[in-house]
Amino acid sequence: MKGIVALVMAALVGQAAAAPPEPPTHVVEKRAAPTVSSVAGTIVGASRSATEAFNGIPFAQPPVGPLRLKPPVRLNSSLGSFDASGIAAACPQFVADSSSNEFLPRVLDTVTSLPFFQRALKISEDCLSISVVRPIGTKAGDNLPVLFWIFGGGFELGWSSMYDGGPLVANAINMGKPYVFVAVNYRVAGFGFMPGKEILADGAANLGLLDQRMGLEWVADNIGAFGGDPDKVTIWGESAGAISVLDQMALYNGDNTYKGKPLFRGAMMNSGSIAPADPVDCLKGQIVYDQVVAQAGCAGAADTLACLRAAPYDKFLAAANSVPAILSYNSVALSYLPRPDGKVLTKSPDVLISEGKYAAVPMIIGNQEDEGTLFALFASNITTSAKLVSYLGDIFFHGATKAQLEGLVQTYSPWAWDGSPFGSGLLNEVYPGFKRLAALLGDIVFTLTRRIFLETATAVNPDVPAWSYLASYNRGTPILGTFHGSDILQVFYGLLPNYAARSIQGYYANFVYNLDPNNASGGTSAKSKIAETWPSWTAKERRMVRFFANWNEYLVDDFRSEAAEYIAAHVDAFLI
Repeated sequence: MKGIVALVMAALVGQAAAAPPEPPTHVVEKRAAPTVSSVAGTIVGASRSATEAFNGIPFAQPPVGPLRLKPPVRLNSSLGSFDASGIAAACPQFVADSSSNEFLPRVLDTVTSLPFFQRALKISEDCLSISVVRPIGTKAGDNLPVLFWIFGGGFELGWSSMYDGGPLVANAINMGKPYVFVAVNYRVAGFGFMPGKEILADGAANLGLLDQRMGLEWVADNIGAFGGDPDKVTIWGESAGAISVLDQMALYNGDNTYKGKPLFRGAMMNSGSIAPADPVDCLKGQIVYDQVVAQAGCAGAADTLACLRAAPYDKFLAAANSVPAILSYNSVALSYLPRPDGKVLTKSPDVLISEGKYAAVPMIIGNQEDEGTLFALFASNITTSAKLVSYLGDIFFHGATKAQLEGLVQTYSPWAWDGSPFGSGLLNEVYPGFKRLAALLGDIVFTLTRRIFLETATAVNPDVPAWSYLASYNRGTPILGTFHGSDILQVFYGLLPNYAARSIQGYYANFVYNLDPNNASGGTSAKSKIAETWPSWTAKERRMVRFFANWNEYLVDDFRSEAAEYIAAHVDAFLI
């Protein structure tokens, strides 16, 4: 058990630490702090060796008191002179179920509740902010492309300062493709994605998505003063951030315009796309809301939602975090996630895509080879097919029949050599059924839903290009393989500066500039040109690129086709 705890802490909590500071390549002379004058105010940042950072710039009124569990309210007044040289505050976090009796959740809840952890992250309800990193010397009018980052964390944890965009921007400069990096802070867990009929009636659903959208609107209004081009914004996210990217494409039935212009022109999704979901007021959502109300002492209130808004912060946080968390037996059967509300997210995202009600923009989308291994660690009693069927019905898909679940399970071999981590033979079966569960969870939440999304999107909008990938650069890692989130370590942080990291960053920089990962034109040079051409994904050829640590190869996107076809045929039954 201690070994598993160490692996999970390294993979999840470890990657939640801020990226290492951008190393100086030479002695930096003392210079005045970079200052930007925009409609938001006079923003004072911090200089580094190759970049300038402006962190924690508020874009909305603090969502506290009567504004808790309310859509964000735009901050229309000037900030005056604002010090953006520090670290952006994190929104309240939900790392583990505070009422759980499971060992790992209890450890994580204890650690993350310690005062030093809270202070280190500057956790606060007043957390709606934007952070900007730009190449040093950039000025208004330079009109650099903009990469808008949406962090992941299962819609339950994560914060913008977890991801330092400085090394990314520095690498982009070295490749001759300088751009402006923007990260948005948005509300997570019960503060940002509370479900329930009371939430639906109040118009308070999907607040985290609305925070992200207001952040995009801030970019449209202000990024020009930082040297960015508001007409050349690419949105990028990982995990829940990638699902958020898809949801931003589908929000308001695909209307991504603001003041008559699109808020973004391209999209990149790492490990996430469609997340078919029941409505905000579904039975599962109502159970979550009622649990939070009871734990907050609001069950007897005439207006339970008003009671939650008036509750002391610590009391509401504990109540919101009393439901099952992602680091638990419930795993990716999330308590908090975007759900259709009839207004912001009008229908389940899979339906909106099939109806063409989304902003169809060029996109890159892909997966880690072993998306499910991390999440299968928490269900060591799922050792037989019958137990797997019961687990999926009890925890995940309440609307599915037993026959439908049995049909899904039957598409996955019970033999260890067929499971995930893939390609590891008989190794890594940490309990009977682990590799089968890991394969199924990874596919139905991430990998095969990506393929189903691509099939649908390319049928509805065949002229909009898409590129897809599978990352296998961590093959051989015990138990986890190329696990969910390992691209944060490999691609975002660049902790392993191998060919995979360099080529992916090159492809991405080309896409940010030209909406084509193969087009290295523009910028200051064509150093971002990669030897291999990345074929676009089409329904006919289904070609993707596969990233290994030190080489790339091509792959046909037809693996586990029986499971993919079954999921696609029964998607209405497999709603979270």
